[in-house]
Amino acid sequence: MLEKVAKCLAVGVLISASSFIYAHDYDDVPTGRCTLPQGTISLVERQLYTVVNLSDSNGGIFKPNRMWAAIVDREGHLCSVTKTGDAWPGSRAIAIAKAYTANGFSNDALALSTANLYAATQPGGSLYGLNNSNPFDARFLEQGSGINHTVGGVITFGGGVALYAGGKVIGGLGVSGDSSCADHAIAYRMRKLAGLGSVPAGEGPNNTDNIKYSTGASPMGFEQPHCFPSDLSASGVENIPH
Repeated sequence: MLEKVAKCLAVGVLISASSFIYAHDYDDVPTGRCTLPQGTISLVERQLYTVVNLSDSNGGIFKPNRMWAAIVDREGHLCSVTKTGDAWPGSRAIAIAKAYTANGFSNDALALSTANLYAATQPGGSLYGLNNSNPFDARFLEQGSGINHTVGGVITFGGGVALYAGGKVIGGLGVSGDSSCADHAIAYRMRKLAGLGSVPAGEGPNNTDNIKYSTGASPMGFEQPHCFPSDLSASGVENIPH
């Protein structure tokens, strides 16, 4: 009898300990507070509903585009996640990671979109391995989770841009749900319509952080390969239809 009681107690201790460890791990995740004004967040969010319904479909697969959009502040805290239509569930985490990447690798002197980082992070590139440097926290995969947390993640294909105001980086915007080329067009256009796209300099066309498509067999420098024949050119991304 005593042996059975001892076994039951041991199981109970293990269950309690595992529950405590899980709770402790979650509570250990750094929590701050999004420092972007709510007005700025709402302004950027509104552009998503405009851009996904543009007549050129942003060169994407879907019409209208079905997208997740995420915003982080300069410290990387997740400020907002929103979506349109039945966007792919897996694209939520990708959008967050793109926002985190664009914010994390842009500064007040140079803007780098996630599309600009593609070539350098391929095998043999100068930034190979960057994608593994700040992994996305899988505890925030669930919809509705992660706000005010630094969720992390690094994605190096189109869809993430830094947000600028007064010549300073104030955060990042990431979108996902279509081809990476369309994702870039959507993020870039959202930022432009929100008035937060005055970048100081960039490695894309015309000294911006716009997408720069590879012209050879392999992308080089700050290039990204084309996705589909419907891709918008860099100038097409700049010219927003009504």
